[in-house]
Amino acid sequence: MSDSKKTKSWYKVDKIHFVGIGGIGVSALAKMMLLLKKKVSGSDISLGEAAKRLKEKGVKVSIGHKKSNLTKNTDLVIYSPAIKNNNPELLKAKELNIPTYSYPQALGLISKDKETIAISGTHGKTTTVAMVGEIMLSAKKNPTIVIGSFMKKQKDNFVMGKSQYFVVEACEYKRSFLHLLPKILVITNIDNDHLDYYKNIQDIQKAFSQLISKVPADGFIITNPNHKNIKKALKLSTKIKAKIIDYTKEKKPKLKIPGEYNILNAKAAIAVAKLVGAKKDQIEKSLKNFSGTWRRFEYKRKTKKGALIYDDYAHHPTEVKVVLGAVRESFPNKKIIAVFQPHLYSRTKFFLNEFSKALNNIDEVIITDIYAAREKKDKTIHAKDLVKKTKNARYVSSFSEIKKYLINQVDNGSIIITLGAGDVYKISEGI
Repeated sequence: MSDSKKTKSWYKVDKIHFVGIGGIGVSALAKMMLLLKKKVSGSDISLGEAAKRLKEKGVKVSIGHKKSNLTKNTDLVIYSPAIKNNNPELLKAKELNIPTYSYPQALGLISKDKETIAISGTHGKTTTVAMVGEIMLSAKKNPTIVIGSFMKKQKDNFVMGKSQYFVVEACEYKRSFLHLLPKILVITNIDNDHLDYYKNIQDIQKAFSQLISKVPADGFIITNPNHKNIKKALKLSTKIKAKIIDYTKEKKPKLKIPGEYNILNAKAAIAVAKLVGAKKDQIEKSLKNFSGTWRRFEYKRKTKKGALIYDDYAHHPTEVKVVLGAVRESFPNKKIIAVFQPHLYSRTKFFLNEFSKALNNIDEVIITDIYAAREKKDKTIHAKDLVKKTKNARYVSSFSEIKKYLINQVDNGSIIITLGAGDVYKISEGI
């Protein structure tokens, strides 16, 4: 937080500007401030789905970051963790003596005033948050929810609740989750990721151990204590005060969405639901009707030749492997065509062999260019490097060429799934 001047009370500010307003988490906070009757503006490099929704609600969204986007009457600036320190709007805020908060810091402010249920883990956070949220809403627990996707039933990434409960996706990137004050902490799993920031798995475990230590004595840690990476994180946390609950011991729920990983997510959600007093029938009914979230094994549409298209946010080899396993489980007699967009040069380079193994059992793989996101171009790694290591794979850079192929040459004997954390989901939109 900028120490340029003392910030007004969180709820007393009038005008808030969001830098990187199109981010799925940042946009949720912008929605919250809008519902609290604040004047909201923001900027981003493009008009994505989340920013588009805010614009439709009357928020002034500027495309591109420039000093002129920020006005003198702004009380507060909230920015995405992806925003660099030399961003012109952050520099202008400093010039105008306007307090600035990162998105994780802002979440921390909300967390202070609420009974926080933080859902962390390298994989499964979003689905688990959605499951917990759905159960608590059906049980009339009235939670406030911030999620890294759009919940299907609510068609939103934010729910404004009236109770003390705050259900939030706790991201490990740059140790963001350490700003939260969880009363209930869920750790779904710990895996090697975000290695553009973390040194190694030990560094990631240390971050989780710091989060574990923040849970108070009257709080709860819901996790699999026997998971090898979690076990180490728990061991590193010498100040564990909270009670540890092993969610894997919960009874296997009935779900309409496929995948063993979703069974585990649901078990973690059940453990949370029990702690907040949801009844057994409410839990079972919510999970039985749960249909997933945006970009999580999401059914998109059918091509004119009858092929079904699904989309998933999977961008880590573990995620790619389990999602493709779920596709195979759901459609054992169909040809599977995966369209994969690698995310980050650093991740692709580090996990090159793991990605090829995850994709190797698929009937047909189309690999498109690496989505750079926050990274500068790295000429030492290319999507073609992954193609060389992967069976039945070919490189196609053009989304329009991929669309043309899927429309004209793929029939109802195939299932298509687009995979990646970038903009690969746009392929299905043009079909």
